[in-house]
Amino acid sequence: MKCPSCHHNGTRVLDSRPVDEGRSIRRRRECEQCHYRFTTFEKVEEMPLIVVKKEGTREEFSREKILRGLIKACEKRPVALEQLEHITQEIEKELRNGGVAEVKSETIGEMVMERLSSVDEVAYVRFASVYRQFKDLNVFIEELKELIKKEQR
Repeated sequence: MKCPSCHHNGTRVLDSRPVDEGRSIRRRRECEQCHYRFTTFEKVEEMPLIVVKKEGTREEFSREKILRGLIKACEKRPVALEQLEHITQEIEKELRNGGVAEVKSETIGEMVMERLSSVDEVAYVRFASVYRQFKDLNVFIEELKELIKKEQR
């Protein structure tokens, strides 16, 4: 590793510790020549996960988009941010462990709704109303009936 200060090609590691729930390693390094200290991060290079949108366009998976949607659905609801981050991590982990390079946005939306229904029913209905783009009140009522059936089981 080259020193960012003097560009000498020799550094030694002073300290290593896991970060980002063990997915990365933070290393404190020191240049052998000028003794400049700096930090590096090492992480596994993940295969890109591509999301296929409803209209057929493709974009790279973004956990931030899922989290933003969850935060919006849970606005003014008693749901902790940590819980929403946990849901987001669960979904990303499940998708990446699925072994596929592409996933439909509908699949992600269903995963979000499945988890959200057990966390907060109002947030679930909010998310579903935007995600499923309810055309009229009858479709909305049918969704609520399904939610009530699930709760009674």
